[in-house]
Amino acid sequence: MKFRVEKDSMGSLKVPADAYFGVHTQRSFNNFQISGIEWNPQILISITLLKLACAKANNELKLLDNKKANAIAKACNEIIEGKFYDQFPLDIFQTGSGTSTHMNVNEVIANLANEILKGSKVHPNDDVNKGQSTNDIIPSSIRMASILLLDDLIENLASLKNGFNKKGNQFSKILKSGRTHLQDAVPITLGQEFNAYATTMGKHIERLKETKKYVKVLGMGGTAVGTGINTSPRFRKLIIKHLNKETKLNFSITKDGIESTQFLTDIAALSSVLKLIAIDMNKISNDLRLLSSGPKTGLNEINLPAMEPGSSIMPGKINPAICEVVNMVCHQVIGNDTAITLSCMSGNLELNTHMPIIGHNIIESIGILTNASKTFADKCISGITANKETCEAYAAMSPSLATALNPYLGYDKVALLVKESLKTNKSVKELVLEKKLMSKKELDRVLDPKKLTRPNLR
Repeated sequence: MKFRVEKDSMGSLKVPADAYFGVHTQRSFNNFQISGIEWNPQILISITLLKLACAKANNELKLLDNKKANAIAKACNEIIEGKFYDQFPLDIFQTGSGTSTHMNVNEVIANLANEILKGSKVHPNDDVNKGQSTNDIIPSSIRMASILLLDDLIENLASLKNGFNKKGNQFSKILKSGRTHLQDAVPITLGQEFNAYATTMGKHIERLKETKKYVKVLGMGGTAVGTGINTSPRFRKLIIKHLNKETKLNFSITKDGIESTQFLTDIAALSSVLKLIAIDMNKISNDLRLLSSGPKTGLNEINLPAMEPGSSIMPGKINPAICEVVNMVCHQVIGNDTAITLSCMSGNLELNTHMPIIGHNIIESIGILTNASKTFADKCISGITANKETCEAYAAMSPSLATALNPYLGYDKVALLVKESLKTNKSVKELVLEKKLMSKKELDRVLDPKKLTRPNLR
């Protein structure tokens, strides 16, 4: 490999001759060989979009000449289009502000701009980074990247919600035994279970929409500590003007740049909503695994789509693979939220110094939840079928069916009937008629399946 030598305030360093990054990136690459996990392209795109907006704002303020501004803009657009991602090699575990990757972007844009200008000197700090700091660029890019990805998550959750609703309608007349504490409980319809899953997904969609409005507020123009030192009073508004022109996403500028520099609680709030989604998706996945357990020795009330052979040794075995994938995604999102929480609370004074892991985790959580919700809807929920006879047989034999008799016979008497039913293997219905506690006509009316899954008193 051929090298060139570059200098910074700390001395000279060899940099690969054909690299668009420079000495700062190389020094960071040498320092931080931790995980091998590189920065998510969506954050790199967001940083570059901010650089593009700042270049245009500085040009409008006549702080950056047309030649340099146009070259920087062209370089930014090439990166935004997906080129040169191999020029961003840094580990997510690095200096806590993200300065390493921020300078990586500055250096790549500057060298691309110089190549476009065929020798004119665009400086990574003085030109590409004019009026900016890591401390406003990185948190703003995390917010931007999150917003750029959230619509896909919301869309996929809506599809999942609709999938549950369709199954709710399809299974609306299938009576089954409810279960609490994994023990028999009063009847419910299979459709009511799936409609409940749809309701909870709908709540999460509304939570995400509510949280978006806080995440869209950026601290750009605050520079080092949020005060806006080394910028024009017009700079912030111009950044947002050009940014919104590029993205069409209606970002706004914070009223308190100091707060935006210190606190990443808006990202923690978004992560908390993602965690709530994961909690409920995990619960639903576990429910479906239980309801489909068997096929001969489990509940076997529903059938999940068969996606692949389930065992390397047991022929014909099929596992609830999609549900298990969803479980693992949910566990990861909950773990990411814990790391985000700890990192957001661990900033000191004028800056949060754990931004790279906050950014990585929030983007990973959004991404895997987006993909998992689509996979769950398309490859699992849409293909679920019901074992109607099994469901109704369980409902008929459940001793908790006797709960409907409480208003007529009293709790204590019904409790004795249930105990006797379990002991003698006679149904509660048989025992009520045998003991002449109610007439057959009255008992049939009380235990009418149509009345057992809704308010049933006159």
